[in-house]
Amino acid sequence: MEAVKRLEIVADSVELPELLDIVEQAGASGYTVIREVQGKGGRGLRSNDTVTDVFKNSYILVACPADVALRIVEKVRPVLKHYGGICLLSDAQYILH
Repeated sequence: MEAVKRLEIVADSVELPELLDIVEQAGASGYTVIREVQGKGGRGLRSNDTVTDVFKNSYILVACPADVALRIVEKVRPVLKHYGGICLLSDAQYILH
């Protein structure tokens, strides 16, 4: 096993290209995207059955070293502050295979 940081980002789908660019530019070797996630938060209920991506959310999962995670958080914070969303950072164990 290898100690990593688990970074989870939920944000408007229209911001997805910018957020993924941030993740890649920070040096993450990969990520997972789940589109059209739904839930309830500070902006109320977000459904996944709207016509455009404007009111849909996407989920990004990144497992990376701590220094990469901190670079991502630093760049993602202003995007989320402006457009809304959530970013969670936690410790995790990467199972080597």
